[in-house]
Amino acid sequence: MNAWQCDDSRPLPGLEQAVVKTPEPQPGEVLIRVHAVGVTRTELSWEPTTQTKSGANRRHAIPGHEFSGTTAAIGSGADGIVGQEVFGMNDWYAQGATAEFCSAPPSAIAPKPARLTHVEAASIPIAALTAWQGLFDRAQLQAGQRVLIHGGAGAVGVFAIQLARWRGAHVLTTASGHDRDFLLQLGAGQIIDYHTQRFEDVAKNVDVVFDAVGGSTLQRSWNALAPGGRLVTIVSAGESSDDQRTKNAFFIVEPNRQQLGDIAAMLDAGQLRPVVGVVIPFASAPMAYSRDSRHPGKTVVTLIPPA
Repeated sequence: MNAWQCDDSRPLPGLEQAVVKTPEPQPGEVLIRVHAVGVTRTELSWEPTTQTKSGANRRHAIPGHEFSGTTAAIGSGADGIVGQEVFGMNDWYAQGATAEFCSAPPSAIAPKPARLTHVEAASIPIAALTAWQGLFDRAQLQAGQRVLIHGGAGAVGVFAIQLARWRGAHVLTTASGHDRDFLLQLGAGQIIDYHTQRFEDVAKNVDVVFDAVGGSTLQRSWNALAPGGRLVTIVSAGESSDDQRTKNAFFIVEPNRQQLGDIAAMLDAGQLRPVVGVVIPFASAPMAYSRDSRHPGKTVVTLIPPA
């Protein structure tokens, strides 16, 4: 099969196109023919991209761990139907979906929302699950509470805004001013333009901070919390922070079939909307990892053009 895999450049690998063996589904896995893959631009710098779980040097990792496609084969002990349209994510240490095929356990995939194209569906799994788990599982956001979302126009931020509004919270978000109208349409109640405003001068005594920016933005956010307020961050630097509060606030999204199914139902019901920023053809996949898109939402690489 055709794939894009990491070269041996360090500390930041590049991508090179290669023809590699099509994977066979292992016991408990499903093989998926990939139609489209969502891109997390920073993935090439992540530890699982360059190291194995044991810490050894990892070579030729295939990036892209959220996808939409059709099931091509079912491994022993796994449930599924060949030819079913699915979307989901796979393990960071597994070979990803910037390839014609990838594999994943059934627990990490769900039927693709019927209303969506494969490109739209590929933009959803990691971003929507991250927002769901951060807001609801970790921060326990409740109706009527105030939540400050940093990076509202990003791939995760657009779902955090929608899910928080769906829960009945009042949503404040930091973003560039030119995204204001778009984010208001998504459900944000107040846009704080980080170019011209200090968010802590506007957002005071919030119940929850959801951080997708990190750095000084994260550190300043502690002062915006109300007594008993909760902060969660998805920025990887939080894991190695010297501040124990920040270490405790950091989390990594996990596959969850039930949550993915609930999100799919909301998408089919029109309660959520996908936000695709840029679509890049498979032949130009490295561009997706090298450019910083100015468009809200997710960058998606497409393998099979829509019929």
